[in-house]
Amino acid sequence: MLNTNIFRQYDIRGVVGTELTEEIVFLIGKAYGTFIKRKNLKTAVIGGDARLSTPSFKAEFSKGMRSVGIDVIDIGLVATPVLYFAIWKLKTDGGIMITASHNPAEYNGIKMNIGLKSVYAESIQEILSLIQKEDFDTGRGSLKAYNTIDDEYMDYIVERIHLDRPVNVVVDAGNGVGGPYLPKILRKLGCQVEELYCEPDGTFPNHHPDPTVKKYNKDLIAKVLEKEAEVGLGLDGDADRIGVIDETGEMLYGDQILNIIARDFLKQNQGEIVMADVKCSKNLFDDIAKHGGKPLMYKTGHANIKDKMQRENIKICGEMSGHIFLGDRFLGFDDAIYVSCRFVEIMSKSNKKVSSFLSDQPKLFNTPEIHIESTDADKFTVVEKVRDSFIKEDYDVNSTDGMRITFDDGWGLCRASNTTPVLVLRYEAVTEKRLLEIKNLIEDRVQKFL
Repeated sequence: MLNTNIFRQYDIRGVVGTELTEEIVFLIGKAYGTFIKRKNLKTAVIGGDARLSTPSFKAEFSKGMRSVGIDVIDIGLVATPVLYFAIWKLKTDGGIMITASHNPAEYNGIKMNIGLKSVYAESIQEILSLIQKEDFDTGRGSLKAYNTIDDEYMDYIVERIHLDRPVNVVVDAGNGVGGPYLPKILRKLGCQVEELYCEPDGTFPNHHPDPTVKKYNKDLIAKVLEKEAEVGLGLDGDADRIGVIDETGEMLYGDQILNIIARDFLKQNQGEIVMADVKCSKNLFDDIAKHGGKPLMYKTGHANIKDKMQRENIKICGEMSGHIFLGDRFLGFDDAIYVSCRFVEIMSKSNKKVSSFLSDQPKLFNTPEIHIESTDADKFTVVEKVRDSFIKEDYDVNSTDGMRITFDDGWGLCRASNTTPVLVLRYEAVTEKRLLEIKNLIEDRVQKFL
C-alpha cells in the first residue's frame, strides 16, 4: 500500500521497508520519468547518499525512469550539492538524489529536480497522482555511469576560493556524504584540517547528522577547543546544510552565518538584495540594511527560496535551518561544502576571531524553534485564525509565511510546518522578560484556536 504522507512539500521521505520499499521507489521513478517526459524532457542524472538502502533504491528509481524512456546518468555516491552541480555540468534535464538528508538512519527519501529547480509542492502531488492512476508512459531509456564528477566539483570550488592565509579548521561530517569532499578541498586551499566522522556510514554511528542542533555538535566543540582551532565546520547528512562552531566552542546559527557572508558580499555589491526566511533574527535584517544591502524576508523552505532566487536573480540567501544559497561566484543552490569554503575565505582575510565577527550587534534574547502539535488538516487554519485575530487588533503583522508580529522591542512567529503536523513558533526580544511576554501573548492565542 502506498502511504501518501511520504509525498511531502519539498521531497519524498519515509521509513525504509514500510513506507518506502523498492517496489514503491520503482513506481516513483516511473512517475517522475513520465512527469518530465511530458514536458519534452528526456535526460536525468541520479546520485545517492550513504544510507544502507540507497544503492537498491537508486537502481530501482533508475529502472523506473528508463522504463518510460528517460536516458539516465548515474554518478554514484555523492553529496546533494554535487548532484546539483552534475545537473549543471552535464546539462541534463532532470536530477534525482536518493537521500533522507538529516533524518535518522531508518529513513530514506528522494529529492527531485528539473534543471536546478526543485520539484516541490503541487508538482510532487502530480507525481503521486500519476502513480495512483497508473498513468505511465512507455519507452526504453539508456543508462551510463559518470565517474569524474567528484573531481570536477572540487576543482570548480578550489578555482573560486582564494585564501589570504591558511586557516586551522575542524570538520565534522557526521558520517554523511560531505566527508570525502570538504576536508580534501580545504587542504588543497592550504588549510590545516582535523577530521571528525568524515567516513560515510549510513548507520550514523557517532551522532545524528544535523549540525544545526547543539547537542549533536558536542564532539566538534570538544575537538575545536582541544586543538585550539579557529573554527569548526559541521555538515548534515547530505551536505546541503551547514553548522559553525567558533573558537570558543559557541555555535553560530544559520542567520548568523548568512550575516557574516552577507557583510563580506555587500562590500563589493552595495544595493543588492539579501534574502532570508521568516525565522531569522532582527539583527540580520537590520545589519543587511546597515551595510548597504536590501533585506528581504521570505518563506521558509529551500525549494521556495531557490524558486524566488532564480526568478529574481538574487545572489545571496539563507535560512535559519542552515541552508545557504550563493549565486555570487557560484551556481545558486544550497551547498554547505562551498559555503564552508566561503566562510573560511572570509576568515583568511581577517585576523579577527570568529567570536568577534558580529560582536558589534545588539544583544538579543531568542528561543529555538518551538513546535506545538496540530494536524496536517488543521495547522494552516489555526495559523490563519491566529494571524487574522492579531491583524484585527492592529498589530504589525507580516503574512509572508504564517505570521510574524513585530514590536518595537521584539517579534514573534507562528507558521505551519510544511513537512510535519506541527505549528512552528519562535520569539526574539531585547530582554528575557519581554521575550516571555511575547511568547505568552502568541501561545495563549494559539491555544484558543487549536
